[in-house]
Amino acid sequence: MNRVDKFFESIKGKKVCFVGIGTSNLPLIELFSKKGAVVSACDKQSYEALGENAVRAEKAGAKLILGDDYLNNIDTEILFRSPGTPFYRPELEALKKKGVVVTSEMEVFFDLCPCKIIAVTGSDGKTTTTTVISEFLKAEGKTVHLGGNIGKPLLPEIESIGDDDYAVVELSSFQLISMRQSPEIAVVTNLAPNHLDIHKDMDEYVDSKRNIVLHQNAFSKAVLNLDNDIANSFSENIRGKLAKFSRNSKVENGAYLDNDTIVYNDYGKLTKVINIKDIKIPGMHNVENYMAAISAVWGIVSLDNIVKVAKTFGGVEHRAEFVRELDGVEYYNDSIASSPTRTAIGTLSLYDKKIIIIAGGYDKHIPYEPLGPVICDKVKTLILLGDTAPKIEKAVKESENYSENNPVIINVNTMEEAVNAARENAVEGDIVSLSPASASFGLYKNFMERGNHFKKIVNGLE
Repeated sequence: MNRVDKFFESIKGKKVCFVGIGTSNLPLIELFSKKGAVVSACDKQSYEALGENAVRAEKAGAKLILGDDYLNNIDTEILFRSPGTPFYRPELEALKKKGVVVTSEMEVFFDLCPCKIIAVTGSDGKTTTTTVISEFLKAEGKTVHLGGNIGKPLLPEIESIGDDDYAVVELSSFQLISMRQSPEIAVVTNLAPNHLDIHKDMDEYVDSKRNIVLHQNAFSKAVLNLDNDIANSFSENIRGKLAKFSRNSKVENGAYLDNDTIVYNDYGKLTKVINIKDIKIPGMHNVENYMAAISAVWGIVSLDNIVKVAKTFGGVEHRAEFVRELDGVEYYNDSIASSPTRTAIGTLSLYDKKIIIIAGGYDKHIPYEPLGPVICDKVKTLILLGDTAPKIEKAVKESENYSENNPVIINVNTMEEAVNAARENAVEGDIVSLSPASASFGLYKNFMERGNHFKKIVNGLE
């Protein structure tokens, strides 16, 4: 009996509870019910609010615990914490004191996974870098299992994963905070203040990210961003091989930019990889994502396959995604830009003229001051909605390079109003981009729902 079979044998008849009845937990609820566990699932939302998810969880055999006290009435032996549930919540601490095993899907996946794991974390660029790595490996003929924070749990696939496959995983700080295992290959794209509405402070956020390299062994590999001080500071924690990537400096091992060419230095052996103009997805932040991904797979994927993917891969949905052109105006969906840095170094770095952006959303209590000057430099019309609208407007108006109506600022209440305002103010040749610089919660469940709503409105314009 292998390790996976032993694990599922061990949970037969055990009481297992899942926190959160969302799309990532539903496959786990169904799997554990099928394997003979006595499953319960808890969520703050009501049965009606959960809708189809509640029906599906019940159909799988789960007992539902719903409402504001959802964490206070749990009778379980094993509890799976969802990434959105803070690790240090008093209710979880109380359960641990009673002897309850508090774990997460990703922790168990790391314990049981028979193949090599490549994992990516960072404040920005995680999803694109993770996806590009998976595309590289697939081009090389490898069997790849892509998941994690990218929106897909991998534990339900564990029985079909072979020893020679690759698991490519995006990890958030919420997943990493409780992890005591690190992947064979770890990538840190960059780090900046983020999620300070949930983490108690910046130190906790950074330390959770550090777990991606902290438990690696001497045979592992870490890829760090030399240009980002916080990511680069993880160098002192590396036990195995260390590769770095940089737009600004040559590196001893890893990918760097030499004028317009990505070069890989393999301890003194230099290889010209690709001219950045040949990379299909635009933007210097995507050049960084490619350098991170190349550094992760160097020696595993051939140069030919790296170049082929770079020239043909069209990018990930909701990331500078072209929606349509109407009356000579191009509309782009960059809903993934849920932080000020993502908007500044992402969306606003892509275009060589001033654009119209729609920004604002849920307040994660991160500073907006650095975004103000970039908006003044790169934006002609700024359309704001959501809780962070006043913060963004203040950051813009207090910037040294702000002058009256540069940019024009328009406040609205809904996405429909935002798109209509964009259309009314756009002229032929303009670019309109959704780039919120804020989380979606409050208005939307997640950035995908926000992006899809934006696309639906834009595609409905006549």
